[in-house]
Amino acid sequence: MKNLVEGFSKQLQEALNIANSAVLTKKNNVQNIVVTGLGGSGIGGTILSELVQAECPVPIIINKDYFLPEFVNSNTLVIISSYSGNTEETLSAMKQAIDKTAQIVCVTSGGEVRAIAEKYNYDTIIIPGGQPPRSCIGYSLVQLFKIIQFNGFVKTDLLNQVQSTITLLDKEKEAIKVEATLIAKKLENKIPVIYSLGSCEGVAVRFRQQINENSKMLCWHHTLPEMNHNELVGWTEKNDALAVVTFRTSFDYERTIKRYNICKALFEKYSHSVTDITAKGASRVEQFFYLIHIGDWISCYIADLKNIDAVEVNVITNLKNELAKLN
Repeated sequence: MKNLVEGFSKQLQEALNIANSAVLTKKNNVQNIVVTGLGGSGIGGTILSELVQAECPVPIIINKDYFLPEFVNSNTLVIISSYSGNTEETLSAMKQAIDKTAQIVCVTSGGEVRAIAEKYNYDTIIIPGGQPPRSCIGYSLVQLFKIIQFNGFVKTDLLNQVQSTITLLDKEKEAIKVEATLIAKKLENKIPVIYSLGSCEGVAVRFRQQINENSKMLCWHHTLPEMNHNELVGWTEKNDALAVVTFRTSFDYERTIKRYNICKALFEKYSHSVTDITAKGASRVEQFFYLIHIGDWISCYIADLKNIDAVEVNVITNLKNELAKLN
């Protein structure tokens, strides 16, 4: 897994090359967008929706289930995101999108999704396969940028910002690894409590997933200001098993920052440690990818400290095998 994380900037460059050569057709009269996918294939949709919410004129809904929302129709752009192309929940949703005559674009490495897309002549962007889906977020997310940008839903040149992200990550490569190593030591044998300050909840979700899969640990995440209206009340007693990690960007709202500064004293009082991870970069895209990358490194370094295989996900494989017996 560390080799895959090490090559993240190269993955982004390859993803850009794929996006720039992708052949798509313009969609018409789109009133809403649904990105359907799960796990490493689905988190890109969550991050996309946050990145473009300030300028995208139609709602973007993230679907992580077998069933599409009832509103999906011929005026819906449905983006099918399945790295393997064989995710059963996503295939179920894809078949419903076809029945609802939605406008469909696929991002996949192959499998059944590619076969169905070829049968119906849907726009499809093929990304390299054969790796753990969670390690390929660069491939899939950049293609989502391409689809959204190509169809005119944003004026920001997201793909150009990916190019500048590559420069940033290459420049900060060693510093990121040093910081990630130090944070991993703080989180070893702890339960990470992950907070974002509103502007990048998708990044916090991604980090939670990486801690789950790579580090084989339970953790949870929440976001400010929402947690100020519920979870904050739970901070009432000392628990050295808890270690707080926050993701910060330069786009955090000033009132939310003030809220966090007040809450931080409480977190420091009742947890083992509080670690703020502050993004670098000029744009939201740069800062999001920076935080994703350092989070990936942290999860791998924790796996090293625990002397476990970050790639292995036998429990998920076993679940899929058991489900297959029921078909």
